[in-house]
Amino acid sequence: MFENNDKKQEINENPEAKSSQEVSDQKAKEISVEDKLKETENKLLRSLAEIENQRRRFEKEIKDAFEFGSFNFAKESLAILDNLHRAKEAIKSDTKLKENKDLDRFLENISIIEKDLISIFERNRIKKIDTKGKKFDPNIHQAMTEIEDDSETGSILQEIQAGYMLGDRLLRPSLVAVAKKNNQKNGENDTKKKKK
Repeated sequence: MFENNDKKQEINENPEAKSSQEVSDQKAKEISVEDKLKETENKLLRSLAEIENQRRRFEKEIKDAFEFGSFNFAKESLAILDNLHRAKEAIKSDTKLKENKDLDRFLENISIIEKDLISIFERNRIKKIDTKGKKFDPNIHQAMTEIEDDSETGSILQEIQAGYMLGDRLLRPSLVAVAKKNNQKNGENDTKKKKK
């Protein structure tokens, strides 16, 4: 019993006297502590990166909410502009109203209201999509019909309903009529080819 205590005391006093088992146990503990430290450091770095990504997402959401928060309101407000335009066209084409002397003043007032609404839209970054002389773009146009025409295939011939953008976002696509190849010319070309 005394001999055992003497060995322990000798080992404690002389580190070189430690057994190889104890040395390997101590190295394993050191490695595991180093591994734990590295693992904890990696977790911390991942958490910091996740927090930074979340902060960026929140900033983008706040920016989008500020810029496009009125998106639904703006989209529904376009109906007012459409109805003013339709009312103006209906009044102009009504034969009974054409006889009325005050018709021009009434149409002028509707035009003023329409212009005011358009200027309010423009101040709030809502702009009409230009379709005159443009080629069909499925990102901002919606083809409602195809019309046989001598124009280049895919060019816009008629705007059925105006489209609008809110900043860089599509608020409503333009409803358009698009040119397609004239079938008579295609038929003539086919018959010429067959004759050759």
